[in-house]
Amino acid sequence: MAADIVNLRQFRKTKARAEREATAEQNRLTHGRTKAEKNLTRTLNEKAARQLDQGRIEQPSED
Repeated sequence: MAADIVNLRQFRKTKARAEREATAEQNRLTHGRTKAEKNLTRTLNEKAARQLDQGRIEQPSED
């Protein structure tokens, strides 16, 4: 019933390396887009917002 011996220094380094890689991947997805891709995303979001507003039923204001 002997447990595996783990070098804590190596474990910490491996864990930190994995966390840095995960952060780098997220940054590549967030910031690594071309200007055309950013414009396309913004245009699609604006179009979706306009369509949502067009379907909105306005309530009569009570004065």
